[in-house]
Amino acid sequence: MEPKYFWEDMQPGTVRDLGSASLTAEEIKDFAGQFDPQPFHLDEEAGKQSIFGGLCASGWHTCALAMRLTVTNFLRDAASLGSPGLENLRWSKPVFPGDTLTLRHVVLEARPMNSRPGVGLVRSRWEMSNQHGEQVLQMEGWGMFRRREPAA
Repeated sequence: MEPKYFWEDMQPGTVRDLGSASLTAEEIKDFAGQFDPQPFHLDEEAGKQSIFGGLCASGWHTCALAMRLTVTNFLRDAASLGSPGLENLRWSKPVFPGDTLTLRHVVLEARPMNSRPGVGLVRSRWEMSNQHGEQVLQMEGWGMFRRREPAA
């Protein structure tokens, strides 16, 4: 199946809403148990005693959720070739059980890749907010996308 989105479709200023998802206490604990077993991610009482005031999701869990929404609602329809990495990552507010998170993707920069004429680079910002409109995550990074028309 031919991709719907190529590098040429990701010009600076392009904004995409990438959907929403909610986290349960069980999901928060399961992720933390495997990848970030700090007490405030594993136990309600430990969360209450922490600076967060309650059980909260690992920032890495929030990043993983952002990745899932990005793949489900954009990348699986795009000519994505992966990513060379992130530049900035901020967790500005904790995520609690029952929070509904919404993700937005903003293209900041797009340029051809000099070493590969069939590939373009895209620098983007992902902004994730909770149901109160408060930003909980912001990250910036690069993606590589196949070009519809490779450079001559």
